[in-house]
Amino acid sequence: MRILIDSQWIDKEEQIPVYDPFDLSLIDTIPKADRRDVERVLAAAEKGSKIARTLSIHERSQILYKTADILASRLDEFAQLLARESSKTIREARKEVSRCVNTLRVSGEESKRIHGETISFDSFPGGEQRKGYYYRYPIGIILAITPFNDPLNLVAHKLGPAIAGGNSVILKPATVTPLSAVKLAEILLEAGLPPEVLQIITGHGGEIGEPLIQDDRVKMISFTGGIAAGKKIVSMAGIKKLGMELGSNSPVIVWHDCDLDWAVESCVSGAFWAAGQNCIGVQRIFIHRKKYSMFKDKFVQRTKALKTGNKMDEETDMGPMITATEALRVENWINDAVKEGATILCGGSRENALVKPTVLENVAKTSRIYYEEVFGPVVNLFPIDDFDKAIEEANRLEYGLHAAVFTKDVNLAFKAAYGIECGGVMINESTDYRLDSMPFGGVKNSGLGREGIKFALQEMTEPKVICFYHG
Repeated sequence: MRILIDSQWIDKEEQIPVYDPFDLSLIDTIPKADRRDVERVLAAAEKGSKIARTLSIHERSQILYKTADILASRLDEFAQLLARESSKTIREARKEVSRCVNTLRVSGEESKRIHGETISFDSFPGGEQRKGYYYRYPIGIILAITPFNDPLNLVAHKLGPAIAGGNSVILKPATVTPLSAVKLAEILLEAGLPPEVLQIITGHGGEIGEPLIQDDRVKMISFTGGIAAGKKIVSMAGIKKLGMELGSNSPVIVWHDCDLDWAVESCVSGAFWAAGQNCIGVQRIFIHRKKYSMFKDKFVQRTKALKTGNKMDEETDMGPMITATEALRVENWINDAVKEGATILCGGSRENALVKPTVLENVAKTSRIYYEEVFGPVVNLFPIDDFDKAIEEANRLEYGLHAAVFTKDVNLAFKAAYGIECGGVMINESTDYRLDSMPFGGVKNSGLGREGIKFALQEMTEPKVICFYHG
């Protein structure tokens, strides 16, 4: 597979292999770019930004609508590729492609809603005989750095609003899952996007990422990934806009009055979707002591029923983690937690990159599997008696992306909604619920700014004031 630089699909002698994490079969290779390619990309993106800002809103929206239509017509093809290169099962992959179609369509719609407004200059002394307004204009070059866990839709969440806002984009997809991102670029060009507007560069972050991040021609970095990489980007970026989605350790409160079966079903799905490699996946569940045993039994039973294995099997519920190295890390965390007193209720074993869905209890709050983001198929259960204490535990960590509460008591729901420090609180829904048009992002170490098309567009455009004196 080739990459897109300066309107050309190029190949290089040095290649990076892309493997299926389930069976380690070679899917394809991707060019390994170097620092010389970085300068080409930046120069081309500068030219592209001048072209992008001249595209009418009608042209931008039509490109995005057409891309969505092409993707919808090739849904199964994209799902097959996505499932092979990632941890997603084929059913999970189809859902992600469908969400990507929606993300692109919403981007097309929101491009038409980039509004300004008139300003009443004469509402203050010194403003007489003046009329004016503000409008929003493109900021220029956006560097989009995307993760492996949603390798198609999270690319669309950056490309869609960037194009809608009239910007050019440099896309650096995850090295282990670049193929579906490149395919998306192909259909963007097929839909009429001028090739100068989009650059795709693949390679290792230390070689190509740092010079891109540090370059002043880049006006915004939109990054989704881990906290360590996020902090490094912030330290290198200089004065430019930053959009950072950095993960979480999502808490759930299950109260005694809730629909227990629904809470179990939602939390199992939220915990083990994409093998737990989900920034808003369920990790800590605090259950009222009255219903703890019942919830635990149902949750473990439902978890044990999950079928793991071949991602391409329609019956498979959960596939492998992205690499055997990551799976080994999670296995070690589980073993460390057990040494510190945790009990394995189910799972806990590993075969290559496949970690069995794991449920723990009695986890020490000093264990890293409690206080860090596990980013794997592991859930910790805790009994609790006091709702305020549950909120306190939810806020205890330096993460704040999503939280959830299951209750029929509207007063408790509001208490959680306003009391938990995070970017979103889901009521009677798992933490992993996300509508692609809603504002999405976190507080504390979970990030800066918000994604969601309308909200990303605000970040990717700037207001300019126009004032007329008519004396």
